[in-house]
This record gives sequence, C-alpha cells and structure tokens, in this order.
Amino acid sequence: MERKLIFLLLALTLALAACAPAAEPASSGTTFTDGLGRTVTLPAAAQKVVSMAPSNTEILFAIGAGPQVVGRDEFSDYPVEAMSLPSIGGSMGQYSYEQVAALKPDLVLASEINTPEQVKALEDLGLTVYYLSNPKSLEDLYTNLATVAQLTGRETEAAALVESLKTRVKAVDDKLVGVTEKPIVFYEIDASDPNKPYTTGPGTFIDLLIARAGGQNLPGLTDAYPQVSLEQIVLANPAIILLGDALYGTTPESVAGRPGWSKIAAVTGNRVLPFDDNLVSRPGPRLVDGLEALAQAIHPELYK
Repeated sequence: MERKLIFLLLALTLALAACAPAAEPASSGTTFTDGLGRTVTLPAAAQKVVSMAPSNTEILFAIGAGPQVVGRDEFSDYPVEAMSLPSIGGSMGQYSYEQVAALKPDLVLASEINTPEQVKALEDLGLTVYYLSNPKSLEDLYTNLATVAQLTGRETEAAALVESLKTRVKAVDDKLVGVTEKPIVFYEIDASDPNKPYTTGPGTFIDLLIARAGGQNLPGLTDAYPQVSLEQIVLANPAIILLGDALYGTTPESVAGRPGWSKIAAVTGNRVLPFDDNLVSRPGPRLVDGLEALAQAIHPELYK
C-alpha cells in the first residue's frame, strides 16, 4: 500500500510538472562590441563604474548614472559632483591600475585617450573594460549616449537626454537658415609660441561645430591639430578669433599686442573672444553647449 502511494505521488508530480510553464534559461548577460572591435559581456547593468576620461564621466552623469560611478580620471572636473570621487590618475597618460582594481568596478569605461595596451593591462587584472570611440558627428554622439545607457541600465534617461539635445541642435539650425555670410574663424588651442599657435583642422569636432554654427574654419589646413604661422593667419584675415587657451591665461589684450596681429580683422573689430575649450574638446553631451556658444559668437546678430 505504501509503495503504491509513492508511485501515485510520483505520477502526480510528473503530471503537474508537464503542465507548468518552462523555466526561463539563466541569462548569460548582454554582449557588446566596443570601439576596438572587442566583445564585452556584462551579466547585468553595471552598478560600479570607473571612468577613464572626462568625456565619459560627463556622459555617465548626464544620463543619470552618476551614483554608479566609483572612480574617475584626475581631469574629470565636471559636473562638480565628480570631483569628490576617487582619482585613478591619468596625468601624462599614467593611471594607477592598482587603484582601479581596488575600487572593484564591474565596468571600466575607457576612451580614445586610452591606448589598447592600457585596456589590455586592465583586462589582465580581471576587469571588464569597454572602449568608447569618439563620435565623428552629433549623430554618433547620440549613439554613444545610448550605448553607455545600455551598459549602465539608464536607457530611459538617455533617450530623454538625446531628444533634448536634438531639440537644441535643431533650434541652432533653424536660426541659421538663410544665413549666407560665413565668417572665417581662427580657433586657438595653444599659443605657447605666439608666432606659431596650434589650431584645429579637418576631422576634429571643433572644425565640424564651427561649420555647423555658421562659420568657416581657417582655410588651407590639412592636419587635425596643426601649428600655423603668422603669415597664414594674416593672409586668411579671420573675422573672429576664439581663444580656447583662455583657460591658460591668454586674453584678447595679449593677442592684440602680438607683433603683426594688430591689423587682423578680428583684432580691429574687437572680435577676439575667450572660449571654454571644454565645451568642444570633450566628446560628450556638452558638445551641444559648444555648438550654441559658437553660434552666438559667430552670429551674435541672431541672438539679440
């Protein structure tokens, strides 16, 4: 009798199991392909992230993932909340891998200022590293925001941010509709040698944004970050000079006092302007701030 009862219970159990829905298979995580063509798998959205670049830090905070950031490179100074996070170095390209590992991140977010060798060194410590390539256009920027949002589980916040950025970019585009005059702009990055200052050329975001803002970059440039001679600048006669090196003490007055610069149109027209270089040199969401600031500097008549 007892044996018969056991078989009846076993049959009942098997019948119930057959009627029950199948269990979901265990998730193996989400797989991504990063900017180096590497396969990166996360078992779940990253909750402890170390940022290796200021642009990455700004992206993380902008999409609402700031509370998930546990470490940042020493140049990440925006937003101000990032400054309170532990620094993992970065001066002269030197990072403390031990400090990164000690923070026990489930994701290290690298960028193009990091080398493949640095990515491998972090991987060799057992860390998960995603290499985020720089965007080549504003559309690429939106894609980067969506990618980091997927990595951190912030898709909803990122989608709202992208829509806001697109709306602001469209507002600039709409203001510039019908503008035919596109003044020449000289964007100064570094004038340690005022006779051969560094500027920005084709393929850079500054070059792209100057054009999008209704200006034209200094003509004749072929390199991304060339030094240009006084003769080149005088010949181009830029209507506007933007001082991306204003953060390092360069002023409109010091530019006007440089030998040979006094007759340049931007100097005689008092259109030598300090400019926050961080807005256009960090490939994060503040590029749209940079576009707006450039448009106002190049076409102030549209913003009166």
